[in-house]
Amino acid sequence: MGKIIALANQKGGVGKTTTTINLGASLAVLDKKVLVVDADPQANASSGLGIDIRDVKLSIYECLINGNEAKDAIISTEVEHLDIIPSHIDLVGAEIEMLNIENREQLLRQVLQPLKELYDYILIDCSPSLGLITVNSLTAADSVIIPVQCEYFALEGISKLLNTIKIIKSRLNTSLEIEGFLMTMYDSRLRLANQIYEEVKKPFRELVFDTVIQRNIKLSEASSYGKPALLYDAESKGALNHIQLAQELIEKNKKRK
Repeated sequence: MGKIIALANQKGGVGKTTTTINLGASLAVLDKKVLVVDADPQANASSGLGIDIRDVKLSIYECLINGNEAKDAIISTEVEHLDIIPSHIDLVGAEIEMLNIENREQLLRQVLQPLKELYDYILIDCSPSLGLITVNSLTAADSVIIPVQCEYFALEGISKLLNTIKIIKSRLNTSLEIEGFLMTMYDSRLRLANQIYEEVKKPFRELVFDTVIQRNIKLSEASSYGKPALLYDAESKGALNHIQLAQELIEKNKKRK
């Protein structure tokens, strides 16, 4: 049975999509079968993995709203063992359309449940909001990775997200766990980056990943070419950081079994 991990933080620009794409590719290179679910209407994870969203016939939107089967929406990527269910701009209106559907918070869980036996990891790229689609993602997930940017206002908003996780855990998904806090856009030359890492480490201790994702131009360049960093420049810091993260995640989950 695979594990569903949501990558969430309602603060935009913290590296959620970049992490989803590159962690997914790194896990796949380490021989894990991985599915990325793009649950963000901006569809950046889809285009970042080389999908032309204008050609997409079936997206996560049709699965949620029209009841299409998720396996029919799966597209293979350039990376062996890495698939994606793409997103679409239509997802913007999905929150309103879902309001009249019974058990609306459980829709994504129902969509993804049949796929758990086909993959080792299913990574959900959440949108930068705490709306109904993100609530669906957290309800469907076994755990959540919270990317935190190494900057002054990093901790702002985390309490809001943690509160949402707490509510979802008590009402919708009792088994939801925090997989870990991931420090992104880390610049070791800045004292501030080290201070913020320590500040996050204090209350959350072993929940903070040892791996940090360093600030790296190759990561954003790779996405603009529709490739994970591993295919764009396998020797880049960004590619190596995510391989390290994937190894840490696999090890962490081995210990839990």
